[in-house]
Amino acid sequence: MSSDDATDVTPCRRCPLRPKPLFMPFDACELAFMERFKTGELSVGPGVTLLEEGQGSAHLFTVLSGLGMRTTSLENGRRQVINFLFPGDFIGLQAGLVGEMRHSVETTTAMVLCVFNRSDLWLLFREQPQRAYDLTWIAAVQEHFLGETIASLGQRDATQRIAWALLRIHDRLMAVGMANRGRVPMPWRQQDLADALGLSLVHTNKTIRRLGRAGLIDWRGGQMSLDADALAEVALVDRDSPRPRPLI
Repeated sequence: MSSDDATDVTPCRRCPLRPKPLFMPFDACELAFMERFKTGELSVGPGVTLLEEGQGSAHLFTVLSGLGMRTTSLENGRRQVINFLFPGDFIGLQAGLVGEMRHSVETTTAMVLCVFNRSDLWLLFREQPQRAYDLTWIAAVQEHFLGETIASLGQRDATQRIAWALLRIHDRLMAVGMANRGRVPMPWRQQDLADALGLSLVHTNKTIRRLGRAGLIDWRGGQMSLDADALAEVALVDRDSPRPRPLI
C-alpha cells in the first residue's frame, strides 16, 4: 500500500462524490470539519486485503473510487461474501467502535480511499452530532442489506436471487455515476456472486447464461448491462431509486 503525497489529496470541497444525487449535502460547518477529519488518501491495487477479520485498525476509510468486497471466513474454511463495496462506502467502523473487525475488506479493483484516524472518531461525536448520527445510519443500512440477503436466500429461488443481486449492484453503480453508454463495470467474478448468495458456481453460471439468453442481462468483459424493469419482475422487487445516503 502507498499513501499519496499531500499535494495529490482531493480536498473535501472538491470531492467528486459530493455532487452525486445519491449523497446527502454537507453544510459549510460540516465540510470544514470533514476537511480537518480527513488525514490523507491511500491508493491500493486490486486483490489487496485492506482490513482483516479479527484485527484492529488505526484508521477508518471512505471509498473515493474503486470497488471491493466485505468477506468473512466460515468454520469449514470457505469464504462468505457479505456484500460489495462501492464509492462512498465507509470502512472500518467495527474496528473503530468495538476494537476489531468482524469481517475482512478486500479490493476488487484499484481503489483510492479517504483516510481518517480512528482516534479522532470521538471528535465527530462531540463536534458534529449529525455526522455522528450518520454513522449509525450507515451501520443500519449495512445491516439492512444483510437482512435483505438473508430474506433473498430464504424466499427466492436461484434465478430470483441472482436477478435481485445484479439489479442491486447495477442500480448502485448507476447512482455513483459509473455507467458508460448503458453499461456498468462488473469486475467481480461469478464465484463472488455465488459466495454472496449461497449458490454453487455451476448453478450461478447456468443461471446467468439463462438470463443472458433471455435478453435480461449482458455480463462480459468486466462490464454489464441489463433490462432493469424485466429483471425486477424476475427478482420479485419494485424498482426504486437508491435512497439518499450520508457521505463521511
